[in-house]
Amino acid sequence: MTFSGLLIAAGCGDIGSHLPFPTPAQHDLVVLTSPGLMTYTTDENGNPAGLEYDLTQAFAQELGVGVKYIVAEPDDLESQLDEARYHLAAAWLSPRADSDNQATPAIFQSRDILAQHEATLPLTELSQLAGKTVHVMAGSRQAVTLGKLKTRLPGMKVVEIAQGDVLDLLEKLGNRQIDYVAIDESVEDIANQHIPNLRTTLPLGETTPVVWLLGAHPNAELKARLDSFIERVQHDGTLARLEDRYLGHVRRLEQPDIVKFLGEIETTLPKFRKYFQAAQALTGLDWRLIAAIAYHESHWDPNATSYTNVRGIMMLTEETADRLEVTNRLDPGESILAGARYLNLLKEQLPDDVAEPDRTWLALAGYNIGPGHLNTARALARQLKADPNSWYDMKGVLPKLAQPKVYQQLKTGRARGGEAVILVENIRSYYDILQRNTQPFAPTPRAAEGLKRLVIEVEERRKAYVKRTTTARSIAGINGTTDPGLKLPGTGSIPGFAAPVDSD
Repeated sequence: MTFSGLLIAAGCGDIGSHLPFPTPAQHDLVVLTSPGLMTYTTDENGNPAGLEYDLTQAFAQELGVGVKYIVAEPDDLESQLDEARYHLAAAWLSPRADSDNQATPAIFQSRDILAQHEATLPLTELSQLAGKTVHVMAGSRQAVTLGKLKTRLPGMKVVEIAQGDVLDLLEKLGNRQIDYVAIDESVEDIANQHIPNLRTTLPLGETTPVVWLLGAHPNAELKARLDSFIERVQHDGTLARLEDRYLGHVRRLEQPDIVKFLGEIETTLPKFRKYFQAAQALTGLDWRLIAAIAYHESHWDPNATSYTNVRGIMMLTEETADRLEVTNRLDPGESILAGARYLNLLKEQLPDDVAEPDRTWLALAGYNIGPGHLNTARALARQLKADPNSWYDMKGVLPKLAQPKVYQQLKTGRARGGEAVILVENIRSYYDILQRNTQPFAPTPRAAEGLKRLVIEVEERRKAYVKRTTTARSIAGINGTTDPGLKLPGTGSIPGFAAPVDSD
């Protein structure tokens, strides 16, 4: 949800004058913000995130100070802006001519737009809003915009919603419970990823800058540092990387893909959920990330087979399956557990200085093209003065592995690096959708015991399969050998989760 350009009262000449300049080990940077998709959110574990959150963290790091966040609800933010309790206000705000509250240079550009259901007749003129009811998040810039429009459009009604977020509101639009919603243009692509049957055809106003507000009398040195910081991040790639983290993957999936996936979540996912959750217990990876990988690889088809003989719900190559000691790639339980362990191994092989979420995205690229090609791409990135630890930079490097002038110089040869980029970006989108439509897994003791039994069951099936194939090879006179390959982390190291018992 976006809370931009909130009503800023003119006036209080004391705004921003009481706080000392943020200094290391003495005074934190105080940031006033508001919950929103682009501003400040928390995940299921309470960890904060958001584009503006990350950007304020980067500024604080430049100053060498900590950050204290004052998180105000949207309908309370206006009054908070009038108090001298923050160094900067970062809540997807726009400056107003009738306010003394000073602002940074523009960080982004945005505008208000109207969303409606794809099955309804599209509105193309503002005058068509006369007599219509439009829903909007309370306290948002869109609420201000609609308030102005309402004064000149007869019969227009504005309903402000204070609960939930803008995606909750748009879900009602998608279900035809309401007709129109005013949103910030910046969240359109995110919204389309979750509610594929909405359309936006009518701008509600002009494009406006998104800024940080500093109060009527900000510290001169702080304002100078902020102005310099914003100019720098717009030119050195920092801002582009942060935008890519939150928005770079959301334009990949087409509407039919999203509709089909949402249907499969209801019909097919329940058949394999227990295996994905068992894989989370084994590896610590979110079961929904593992499910997203499986969906991209096979559309949750345990019998999937490609022309290159990549098989199973996790589409493991024969070589990878051998290294993971997978005996039957078409066994969904065995394939899912092995695929999750393989991704964990790829993450562990990356250097310690590769931070999340880039660490996961790079490991996923390695899942597609293999760790050897990924390491080659990382070495190539260094040669090209790109950051091998940054997924944003590696998205530009990986496709070069398919260029003859590049791969002919590489020991590892050609790789379809562009396909790896598409895989990772699609998985990111599927993962986002799963996070919104399914619950995180926090097993009860009873459920944990059930997962242990499930893993043992899968292991026993694997052993039985080994015995059958060994007998068949013996009869055929074939002396089978096993290549231990990659050493995988065992399950015994996971707290509270014992390794499968050897029943032989």
